[in-house]
Amino acid sequence: MKKLFGLVFLMLFLVSATLYTSSKPQTAPTLEGTWELINRYNWEDGSVLDTIHNTNGYQQVKIYSKGKVMWTRYSPDDPNEWFGYGSYKTSANSLEERLEYGSKVMMSIQDTIDSFKFELVLDDDTYSQISLDQDGNRIFSENYKRID
Repeated sequence: MKKLFGLVFLMLFLVSATLYTSSKPQTAPTLEGTWELINRYNWEDGSVLDTIHNTNGYQQVKIYSKGKVMWTRYSPDDPNEWFGYGSYKTSANSLEERLEYGSKVMMSIQDTIDSFKFELVLDDDTYSQISLDQDGNRIFSENYKRID
């Protein structure tokens, strides 16, 4: 009888230990998915100087999928169309986007800029793309939340 209780106790212990150690494997956050701009920051001396909130119906959405990016912006106060499509690549802390085509305004910007390079701060449900000056100082960021 003692052996039976010992065996049952050992089995319960092993089963309960398995519950605590067999969690899902940790995966690195990814940009794959759909993101909505929540706000923007102006930076100065390594700190956020001010926050620019979306107002008056302003919306911006980005979709990243299989090395491609598409984004669109809607601002009721701006008569210009804003959208773009291209490719992207990331590393641990950087994002680079190359525009292939876009709205008339974006194509005029693309004529002067080959690629858009940012510092990347990425979590599971948020990310920031941070523009740096020529000395590597943060100057502006767009901050997104995952919507899909």
